[in-house]
Amino acid sequence: MSIGDVAHVSAEITYTSKHSVEVQVNVMAENILKGAKRLTNRATLWYVALSLENVDKVVEVPSIQYTSPEQQEEGKKRYEAQKLDRLETKQRSEDIILPVISVDRQSKEPYTVGYSQSSLIHLVGPSDCALHKFVQGGVTMKLMDEVAGIVAARHCKTNIVTASVDAINFHQKIQKGSVITVSGRMTFTSNKSMEIEVFVDIDHVMESPKGKTPAATAFFTYVSLDKEGKALPIPMLKTETEDEKRRFEEGRNRYLHTKAKRMAQVQKGHCLPIHE
Repeated sequence: MSIGDVAHVSAEITYTSKHSVEVQVNVMAENILKGAKRLTNRATLWYVALSLENVDKVVEVPSIQYTSPEQQEEGKKRYEAQKLDRLETKQRSEDIILPVISVDRQSKEPYTVGYSQSSLIHLVGPSDCALHKFVQGGVTMKLMDEVAGIVAARHCKTNIVTASVDAINFHQKIQKGSVITVSGRMTFTSNKSMEIEVFVDIDHVMESPKGKTPAATAFFTYVSLDKEGKALPIPMLKTETEDEKRRFEEGRNRYLHTKAKRMAQVQKGHCLPIHE
């Protein structure tokens, strides 16, 4: 989406389970001079219903009416898939990224994980929060995207844009007054894309015995573009440790799976093509 475009954002509930809601969002960009519209973004978000009196109590969600049994069955498949992904992501969240606030990059070899790894520390204030003084999900997403973008820019040193986000999973509510550390590291590069893993940890400043707890995790995919918007080659990530090599192979598997999924969606007209 470009400066001067008018954004049209539409959202609708497409599935409900007992305690959660699936919302699908489409973003269209309109060129007001030409009158042309184009699809720029699609996303699926899952929300859990909490009691207004007790934010730790999960409440039931009213069911929606489906146009057909097939629509309900497809929604159930998506629900089961994201539930499984959340379980796998929660297990990965134990793999903590040590915060890197100040690094002597001259001592690091370019294109390594350590060279581009980045962190950001943020004090949660009132403007970050919604009901019950908890951080809005969009605020956390923005901080994660910023850190991932810094990692991507440090790796290739060109103009970079976010291509996709692989399921931001929230594990803990973040309260006002908390200090969060957002850390990102490069995990995989293909010919024209790069994957960055991002962690968000909560530092309970007023409750020091608790230490840090994981709050959110996600994988961001970036591409590098020239001035004409064409994809540029990405320098290959240099892995140095066994853990980095393992994460690279895991990233390759996610890349191949996502690429096949996107190709199928492009053929159906449900997704934007990605530079590859």
